[in-house]
Amino acid sequence: MRSFTKIDLQYAHRFYGFEGEAQFLHGHSGCLTIEVEAPIKNRANMVYPCNDIYKTAWEVLQNFDHALVLRQDDPLLEAILGVYEAQGIRNGVEANRQKGPAFKTELAEAFPECRLVVTKETMTVEGLMQIAYDLLKDKLNIVKMTFTSGVNGASAEFPSKNDAELCPCCGSEQSANSDCCNC
Repeated sequence: MRSFTKIDLQYAHRFYGFEGEAQFLHGHSGCLTIEVEAPIKNRANMVYPCNDIYKTAWEVLQNFDHALVLRQDDPLLEAILGVYEAQGIRNGVEANRQKGPAFKTELAEAFPECRLVVTKETMTVEGLMQIAYDLLKDKLNIVKMTFTSGVNGASAEFPSKNDAELCPCCGSEQSANSDCCNC
């Protein structure tokens, strides 16, 4: 059986090197839907405990919310960081409480202290799903993701790991003979 959650993200970006309207810095309201799969036997009749899909995903994905997302080779990146440095906000401010833990993967790096995510490729709806799946694939048994942003959208399906050992409390994947890291 499957359960899903939706995560709303507000972000700004641009398509560096693109010749259309998207080359200009602009913002979006996006919605990422994450669908997970697990058997419900011995699990209080739930695929995943209520709200835990959202909590697990939000912990990392909140770095994209109200953030600037730029490609690593975009010349705007250094300009923005220079302005943040001049303002004294590059290393964060106390009022910036809406942030997840910093991360660095092959596809993206988050700098939550200054609400910035730097990506390897232009962040399209497809790109955000790749980054999100990469960050969450070991935490959730994701079988489908859909991301819509304005009139654009994309979805992707992923192989189920139903044979993986799941924690009976929270449903996250765990190694055999080990305690759950999320409980």
